[in-house]
Amino acid sequence: MIEDSIREEFPILGREVNGKPLIYLDNVATSQTPRVVVEEIARLYGTSKANVHRGVHTLSQEATELQEECRRRVQRHINAESHEEIIFTRGTTEAINLVASSYGQRFRDGDEIILTVMEHHANIVPWQLIGNHADVKIRVVDINERGELDLEQYRSLFNERTVMAAFCHVSNVLGTQNPVKDMIATAHAHGVPVLVDGAQASPHLRIDVRDLDCDFYVFSAHKMYGPTGVGVLYGRKRLLEEMPPYQGGGEMIKHVTFEKTTYAELPFKFEAGTPDFIGIAAFAKAFDFLDRIGLENIEAHELELLRYTTSLLTELEGVHIYGTAPGKGPVISFNVGNAHNYDVGLLLDRLGVAVRTGHHCAQPLMERLGVPGTVRAGFAVYNTKEECDSFVAALKRIMPMLM
Repeated sequence: MIEDSIREEFPILGREVNGKPLIYLDNVATSQTPRVVVEEIARLYGTSKANVHRGVHTLSQEATELQEECRRRVQRHINAESHEEIIFTRGTTEAINLVASSYGQRFRDGDEIILTVMEHHANIVPWQLIGNHADVKIRVVDINERGELDLEQYRSLFNERTVMAAFCHVSNVLGTQNPVKDMIATAHAHGVPVLVDGAQASPHLRIDVRDLDCDFYVFSAHKMYGPTGVGVLYGRKRLLEEMPPYQGGGEMIKHVTFEKTTYAELPFKFEAGTPDFIGIAAFAKAFDFLDRIGLENIEAHELELLRYTTSLLTELEGVHIYGTAPGKGPVISFNVGNAHNYDVGLLLDRLGVAVRTGHHCAQPLMERLGVPGTVRAGFAVYNTKEECDSFVAALKRIMPMLM
């Protein structure tokens, strides 16, 4: 189990909500930020704020080096072949939009994209927007009652019109950890590139993009103890070189005239404008935090909390859990009888417990499950068994009001 001292690194965990000690279980949406990251942001704003690249003065050079060191840090963390394959974005959503908008320009009427029913809206809507220039059909992989993908159906959907497969590594609702390496191999056997949404995997699992052999992998800093507004797109270098720019402006150019513009080399071709260079530099401190504890230790701790809390919830009559796949990630989505999920969340908040309610940006999955939404609790490195006990006790307290 993780040492209690880790909680001391997160000042927010010491506050109260509605007169109760905060129990923060909304980690699937965003994790809290350790003091080392917060202090780095404050330090950089106070000592080293200057726009990156092209500046010859000392502050600009310092800021540039900090940003590029973080790029190299990301490269090592996910085992990318080159730092040129690491594109900084504002988050997972923008990273997927970048690929859909840029790589998607090659799609033509009648082409098909394979998604799954468990996708976040961020991995659905960008592919639909391709319809503005091409009539592309989306084909969807279903799940079984445990929340596992129908892999036989997945394999059957590939044909000569398939141009892309895109799916989450871990479901943000069900916690299902998909067999993405095998799914990628299947797609590549048909000559189809793959984008993996790693937003829910990157805080918990060791990611090796070369071992997975994915073409694109995307994730966000704010879900892995880093700043908000920073995301990462990993792309296979060959594909990134072939893709047109996503946005135009400063930094992504080599030379501009009114007649023609030539573009910068990777990775800058896809980084138009001033980036959140402070957030990017501070993101490196989040990797320090993760490396110091060890992702394997974090995963083991979170899964122990998942098993423990699941066992407590299954003892409560009227509580229904969605997503029971073996090896699932540290998230529990559930409902209480016929009570509305918002009511459950509001009452838990009165007792200091922060959970997420609603459709979790996964409305097609909610339709598949036959519910308007769920209550969702997700675990992070700083959560404890005592908090799990308090969460379940709070749920027991409010259930008579709801049923």
